[in-house]
Amino acid sequence: MNRESGIGNRFVALALAPTALPAADVNVGGELLRVVLSLAAVVALIFVAGWLSRRLQVRGRPGGRRIRCVEAMAVGARDRVLLLDADGKRLLVGVGPGGMRTLHVYDSMPAEPVAVEQPGALALPAFGELLARWKRGS
Repeated sequence: MNRESGIGNRFVALALAPTALPAADVNVGGELLRVVLSLAAVVALIFVAGWLSRRLQVRGRPGGRRIRCVEAMAVGARDRVLLLDADGKRLLVGVGPGGMRTLHVYDSMPAEPVAVEQPGALALPAFGELLARWKRGS
């Protein structure tokens, strides 16, 4: 009886053992192309999703943001003066290490920013003019 049970166990073990199959031919070039195209499709989907999220954002008003920095000027190593437009008002704000402070609130905003020319300021030549000078010099 001991001999018969040993034969039965061997038969079960042989039946459950994986059979050796011939190696399948793998097209390495085709698989590599499939992986590269899949990666490109995923990257393209990421860019499309980012573009769509920017285009479909709901904005507070048609013009975009309600606060806009018109101009900034450094008045010290760590101090700045900012000219801000906020909800139709123009504010002059001082910013420093101690915090922010409103310096002045203008009653009405000017229609267009006023261009102020500083006396003694040198006019910079155009890029094309600089390039022509450089070509003539060499």
